[in-house]
Amino acid sequence: MDAEASVKKQGVLSLTIGALLGFLALLTYLFIGSRNETLEVQKLLTTKVEQFAATQLKLDSISTVLDKKIAEVRQLGGNVIELERLKRQLESDKKKLKSDLSFSIQQYTFKINDYNRFLTQYEVDLRALRNENGSLISRTRALEEEKKSILSENEGLKNEKSALAQTVVDYSRQNADLKDKVSLASAMKAADVEVVSLSGNGKERRGEVFKASRIDQLKISFILLSNPVAVKNTTDLYLRILDPNGAVVSESGFGGIMWVDEREIGYSLRQSVFFENNDQRVELLYNREAPYKSGAYRVELYANGSRIGEGRFAVK
Repeated sequence: MDAEASVKKQGVLSLTIGALLGFLALLTYLFIGSRNETLEVQKLLTTKVEQFAATQLKLDSISTVLDKKIAEVRQLGGNVIELERLKRQLESDKKKLKSDLSFSIQQYTFKINDYNRFLTQYEVDLRALRNENGSLISRTRALEEEKKSILSENEGLKNEKSALAQTVVDYSRQNADLKDKVSLASAMKAADVEVVSLSGNGKERRGEVFKASRIDQLKISFILLSNPVAVKNTTDLYLRILDPNGAVVSESGFGGIMWVDEREIGYSLRQSVFFENNDQRVELLYNREAPYKSGAYRVELYANGSRIGEGRFAVK
């Protein structure tokens, strides 16, 4: 009896030890799995923090560049409305970034690329303004020196002085005309460009991403900024819609070809508008029978052979 009881006790002890070993093995497996999961979460958080910091640094850098350009354009006597509008948008994006719980590096990379693309394009205009300003200053100085030299001549050169003085007046008038032409070239600007999707029943959908099945029309809305040197008249506005491959979206009977910078480019729609010079709101409606394919689209607006504004939207 004692031997049988001893055997039973040893069996129970073996089962207990086996159960404990199994339980310890399970705890070890769960601990290692939890540790690996924690490491993955730490890596993901570290990546997000690095992306957030890099994005904030890039936006701050663009803000610094914008401040410098606004100060320089003001010093040169240029128009800073578009730069100030971009500055306000940038500050809004910086503020949003600080509280953006759904931070996406792709979304902000897209915005940063847009800012850099605008600054690169604007640098061309700014360089032309610098050159024009430097040329006008040099010519004015030269004319002033020439005028002083003429006035110092003796009485016998009065006729020649008179002719040269008239030359100074003519050059001054030409310089004034040139300044007016430069101002007129940039007089018409489109601000607050917005793309709205219209369904067949006229329902409007706003935002930056639309479903292709719900786009029956596109409404492009913007403000034609007033300018003190511009005159009220009827002008042709050209709309270019560029698909994800950079091709011009057009329908038969609406699109065509226009000249910009001495080259031909296609457009999607042309519409005549009376320019009232009072920050008027303009809306262009574009119909297309074919469906829009998925991807990012860009909208460009032109007038008098120059691009006056742009916007964007996406189709999914």
